[in-house]
Amino acid sequence: MPDHPDYSGMAALSICEALLLALNDHHLLPEPEILGILRDAAAAHENAVAPDAEREAHLAVAELINRIIAGGNSVRRP
Repeated sequence: MPDHPDYSGMAALSICEALLLALNDHHLLPEPEILGILRDAAAAHENAVAPDAEREAHLAVAELINRIIAGGNSVRRP
């Protein structure tokens, strides 16, 4: 398998999403807590102090997390 930086990020995102879903499915964390975790993660990137080149990456990450929240991918909904 080629060493591609996007593969690591995609794997990490999939693993984290699966963990959040499992925590919710097993009633270890309620939906509002999971959404809070995601909002905190997005806010950390939105408020990151970084050089301009890195700032763009942080904002892109925050946007992706916010799209995950909006899309409802972080919790199973009936």
